[in-house]
Amino acid sequence: MLNESDVLEVLDLLKSAGAVAWVDGGWGVDALIGRTTRIHSDLDLVVLSDQLDVVRDALIEAGFTKVLRDWLPTALAVADSAGREIDLHPVVGSAREGGQQLLPGGERFRYPAPVTGTIGGRRVPCVDAATQVQCHLGYEATDKDRQDMARLHAGTGVDLPPEYTPTP
Repeated sequence: MLNESDVLEVLDLLKSAGAVAWVDGGWGVDALIGRTTRIHSDLDLVVLSDQLDVVRDALIEAGFTKVLRDWLPTALAVADSAGREIDLHPVVGSAREGGQQLLPGGERFRYPAPVTGTIGGRRVPCVDAATQVQCHLGYEATDKDRQDMARLHAGTGVDLPPEYTPTP
């Protein structure tokens, strides 16, 4: 589990290493809403592919030495001895323009440039609301996914697709 200070510590660590990262997933939803809404088992980060070695080295130095999933070039999940997990989503591009995540089968997913959210009272770069919704499509949604999307809609007004629209 990661708390707000863990997230900010990781973002600071990567920034001091010279790496760009923006928050995705559950923490990204919370950043857009501006408050922590639930317990998070991991931290999803969009990182630049050409900085992946810098990111990995910084995380290893901070104790994130256990590789949980190596699905590169699509994703890499690591953990530390306390069980805190970080799921990296490398993109080819830049923070100013966004980038393309290479998916299995040669497809690509576009992450736009980051927007600003808030975690622990501090402004952080994060994935925009519409892209958060796109990231939650193409698989069977869990209750946690449905709750995150409902909170995202309530907090930002982003449109939700039918599979996330509550039935009356």
